Amino acid sequence: MSALLTGLQAGVLTLTLNRPERANAFNVELIGELLAALAGAEQDPRARVIVMTGSGRVFSAGQDISEMKESGSISYRQHLEKTYNPLILQIRRIEKPVIAALNGPCAGAALGVALACDLRYASQETDLVVGFSGIGLVPDSAVSLLLPALIGLGRAEEFYFSNAPISAQQALEWGLVNHIFPAVSFSQETWARAARLASGPVGVFGLTKRAFNRAVLPNLEDVLSAESDLQEMASKRAEHREGVAAFLEKRKPRYI
Repeated sequence: MSALLTGLQAGVLTLTLNRPERANAFNVELIGELLAALAGAEQDPRARVIVMTGSGRVFSAGQDISEMKESGSISYRQHLEKTYNPLILQIRRIEKPVIAALNGPCAGAALGVALACDLRYASQETDLVVGFSGIGLVPDSAVSLLLPALIGLGRAEEFYFSNAPISAQQALEWGLVNHIFPAVSFSQETWARAARLASGPVGVFGLTKRAFNRAVLPNLEDVLSAESDLQEMASKRAEHREGVAAFLEKRKPRYI
């Protein structure tokens, strides 16, 4: 079974994260397929708008913790440099609108992927969790840049420190998502809006996206690099080991 499902209709390329047994958590295979699909979409004139969503009732739980655990002494810096950093940059650099269709919960690195998209549509059942502090890590996947940019530094720090969920309604009020749709009609509403975008001047959309990147995110690459360095440091601390152990054992971590 492919970790990523693709479909193209009326100029809308839909990319569906398809690891339902793992809450659509990202692993190396899924990220590789996403990178390849985005690279293909960039060259395909038929793909005018890209929609990224999740299978089932979850967008994505973020990084597959089990994969990281099984990798043993993996360098977190190297992992980010091969996976999330190029993915975030590719989403921002592709000169076509990219929509995150948040059909359900979204956490951790998946939040960074969603924030990197141009638009975010949420189901009423969606909530957003920064997530990293739960396993003793710092935010990566450009969350340290994009989350404060959208909701302010104080709110970003509060929800990183607390690891509390942000409801769809709160996310809408803060500008974290663009629209909320009922769960029963979420896919149809999202596709209809994407199709309307696909009938627009996509070439000019791309140039404008380039302008926004330069005006608002000129330091994106530097931030991703700094996150990689900090994550490497965090990954070697006892807090991270305890956080991962608690997560896998389904208990509250003891940071003492």
